[in-house]
Amino acid sequence: MLSGMSVLTGATPEALLVGLNDAQREACLATTGPVAILAGAGTGKTRVISHRVAYAVATGAVEPGRVLLVTFTQKAATEMVQRVAALGLSGASQVAARTFHSAALAQLRHYWPLRNGGQPLPEILSDPFRIVAPLARRLPGGYTWTPAKDLIDELSWARSRRITPERYAESAEEVDRTPPIPPELFARFYRDYERAKARQGVIDFDDMLARTVDLLETDENAAEQVRGRYRWFSVDEYQDTSPLQQRLLELWLGDRRDLCVVGDEDQTIYSFAGATPRFLTGFAKRFPDARVIPLLENFRSTPQVLDLANRLLASTGRTKRLTATRPSGPAATVRQHKDGEEELGAVVAQVQELIAGGVAPREIAVLVRLNAQIPPIEAAFTRAGLPYQVRGQRFFQRPEVRAAVEALQRVPASVAGEALIEAVRSVWQRRLGFEADGVSAGREARERQAALDTLMAIIVEAVAADGAADREAIEAELASRMEAE
Repeated sequence: MLSGMSVLTGATPEALLVGLNDAQREACLATTGPVAILAGAGTGKTRVISHRVAYAVATGAVEPGRVLLVTFTQKAATEMVQRVAALGLSGASQVAARTFHSAALAQLRHYWPLRNGGQPLPEILSDPFRIVAPLARRLPGGYTWTPAKDLIDELSWARSRRITPERYAESAEEVDRTPPIPPELFARFYRDYERAKARQGVIDFDDMLARTVDLLETDENAAEQVRGRYRWFSVDEYQDTSPLQQRLLELWLGDRRDLCVVGDEDQTIYSFAGATPRFLTGFAKRFPDARVIPLLENFRSTPQVLDLANRLLASTGRTKRLTATRPSGPAATVRQHKDGEEELGAVVAQVQELIAGGVAPREIAVLVRLNAQIPPIEAAFTRAGLPYQVRGQRFFQRPEVRAAVEALQRVPASVAGEALIEAVRSVWQRRLGFEADGVSAGREARERQAALDTLMAIIVEAVAADGAADREAIEAELASRMEAE
């Protein structure tokens, strides 16, 4: 056992519990055995994770060098280590915080030469676009324009379930999954992707997990050595765990039970690439004696925002209710409009009203679902003389938008008016795979289609304002909007 005072600088284990609410304190005290912390949005989960590991080390429940904190990103891992160190834990430098991929990669690099005649681990394919993009360009017909990002997401979905190219079409049909291209065609694309990696002698990020799982399933000595390194696990963002990550976690854990998972099924965002919240929701079934601790006190939002969020959750049959600790704020309102123009006018009017009431423009945010929805808002704000700043990638900097603008050079300079619109549609269809009113499968494909639809709407609007508008006029209009952005 470790002495509490020996690992803390000027503090006691009890000091680590000061300032925590009852649920947070309960989570920190649960230092052994299977534990599930259901951390609602804004409930202080990062604080709980850092205090919990510090308390476990301080009370001798675990040695700091036996701890593995699994985080969703490397940035989160770095922050977690810093949080633990800030609590005065002298052994904080021995606490490991890793993503699934970084931990798997370290193990793979160690064991690969031992199992492959001393050969080093193959090069890591840091950017799968390098292989996917050329393969996508060789797809037949209109599928040539399928966004590489959607194909990569589909590869991750299949591989996170250890589905081979040979089984892909059948497996996709079983779960009623709609891939970005027909299942049989995707299966062929999947085979070509695997062959291309083999020819180039590279492995990708999914391979890091898959090959580590294969290693630990087939090499008991390696599995025992890995299990001897860590014995106390805490997994953040568990609702976004994929089946492959879950299998890797099970292999790390073995028959031990010191596992704490932290997540919120209502914040799952990576299901399109294979993640599933069922490992979180089914945790208590896998571990019947698990302690399940919900964190429901929200420190981020006003009561009015949480009331709306709670009602939305209730509409799906969920019983979770977050409670506010912040003071009261303005009520949330929901407004419907007959069309996009009316909605845009209402947004402008609301912003003008807020500014007139003394709200600084920098304190006002307009959120959209797709980047392609930004240009009409920019144009409306420019006409109204409202100051604004675009966050994230600007519309006219998107690759598909740049390609569409460049393709205008293929439109004859003499074409004008309504004929110009048809000529642009024809060029975009031939060169970009654009389809008016097209419905695309895949998240990136929908974003791309929406961007081209928005650009076409700008051209239609310009022609409506000037029936004699030609290619030069359209290019000038787009250049003006690009400069304003």
